[in-house]
Amino acid sequence: MINYTTTYRNKGDLEGISTLQKANLKKNLSDQEIETYGFVTVDHSLKMLENLNAIEPQIVAKDDKEVIGYVLAMTKKSKSDIPIILPMFEEFEKIDYNGQLVSEFNYMVVGQVCVHKNYRGRGVFEKCFELYKDTFANRYDFCITEIALTNHRSRNAHKKVGFREIHIYTDSYQTQWVIVLWDWSDSYPHI
Repeated sequence: MINYTTTYRNKGDLEGISTLQKANLKKNLSDQEIETYGFVTVDHSLKMLENLNAIEPQIVAKDDKEVIGYVLAMTKKSKSDIPIILPMFEEFEKIDYNGQLVSEFNYMVVGQVCVHKNYRGRGVFEKCFELYKDTFANRYDFCITEIALTNHRSRNAHKKVGFREIHIYTDSYQTQWVIVLWDWSDSYPHI
């Protein structure tokens, strides 16, 4: 039975996130796996995960004690902690959303989401995001993140939950990113 919970200060869950993340890093997958299953880009150290977790809990799906899915929670406080995602935060200072810059809102960033390949297509992604919304919607205006333009599986899964694509940009490494936003206050269909 799959259990959905928050990590709070549980180091074992953070280690489980790290293990699942490393197995799904783009650099560790074949081209076919990338096309079929998607991928994650950022390789968080355990210390980075602990730092994120000290600000807000992370969302995990567990089968018995094994982490089989997660959604990372990141706030503005962490924007300088992971250099590879700093360009995303800089884009937030340029994007207009409902008449003001994204950077002016009180938002939550989806730091990363991943589901173990043996559990995909079973609703784990959606249920993790349901808990994400339940945990953070009363304190943040919306959640936002970026997805590699080529990561079609992730883009489609985010759309299914309720995210809307609001911006595309190219970073200094010539990678194209799609900024997606899930506004918890609007009437857009949610889970």
